Amino acid sequence: MRMLGFPFLNSLQFLAPLALRLGLGVVFVVHGYSKFTGGPAEGFGGMLTGLGVGAPEFVAWLVTIAELVGGLMLLAGLGTRLVTLPLIATLIGAIILVKADLGVIAPTGAPSPGAELDIALLAGLVALLFMGPGRLSLDHVLGVEAPASERELASTPR
Repeated sequence: MRMLGFPFLNSLQFLAPLALRLGLGVVFVVHGYSKFTGGPAEGFGGMLTGLGVGAPEFVAWLVTIAELVGGLMLLAGLGTRLVTLPLIATLIGAIILVKADLGVIAPTGAPSPGAELDIALLAGLVALLFMGPGRLSLDHVLGVEAPASERELASTPR
């Protein structure tokens, strides 16, 4: 059966994890950097206090570090699967604490956007968690992760 679509793109599938890592990494670095330069304990911590989060200054620093350092690690493809976990937890917390009342698309005049970006970022992180960093990553260069095609070959019964 012939597949519909663009079969020539099959040879470029190895670029998918790189595209995800770069896109997600940039977003998290920018968000983490903005929290860092704004003073995590003051600005972001103040918002967390208003939401009733326990130990808001500590949580603000954890989120800031997770986003900034995690974003940089995604860009490099270093510890990719491991670094997705705190970022996934951060997004789930943001969706539950901040976005649940706003919905996916916030109504006009809402104080902040809805959960659409958080959901898209979450989906990208889960995809990276499952697929791994790809061959264009430090994880691959250092031998931490083999690309999916090599893992599949290694797990095929002979």
